[in-house]
Amino acid sequence: MSAPAPRPLLFLDVDGTLIPFGTPTATPPGMSHGSTGAPALPADAHPLLHKVDPEHGRRLTVLPCDLVWATTWMSDANDVLAPLLGLPALPVLDWPDSDEIGLLHWKTRGLVEWAQGRPFVWVDDEISHADQEWVSTHHQAPALLHRVDPRRGLTERDFTVIESWLMQAR
Repeated sequence: MSAPAPRPLLFLDVDGTLIPFGTPTATPPGMSHGSTGAPALPADAHPLLHKVDPEHGRRLTVLPCDLVWATTWMSDANDVLAPLLGLPALPVLDWPDSDEIGLLHWKTRGLVEWAQGRPFVWVDDEISHADQEWVSTHHQAPALLHRVDPRRGLTERDFTVIESWLMQAR
């Protein structure tokens, strides 16, 4: 009997995805929200941390995939965001130095290399048509490059699209 196929990966960006850039929500002075058991952080820890929706952590953990941080936050995502979201420490994609200039996002090649032929979802606010084309040409497994509106971050609609794609990729 052959081993089961590995689960798809979900490469997760932070800024513009988990931390939306749009209109701030009301937060008590001096604290960020920690109402769902997540630790309350001083408001000066990061100017936009109060925008993190702790419910996103629960939504992400039930997805049929393996989560990977794909962010410039690097290991700080595990130190700061994972506790707010109720997530365990996740693997962190290590970015190679790149002087590459062009239409292709600087993360794209690294994501495909990390995936090593596994199906994946990339959730980011900076995905372009050039990234879509490059991945479809250089990655043989299914891939969903899902662009999130950075003003809103992840929304119910985004989760619906991701969940639907993951169910089909199984």
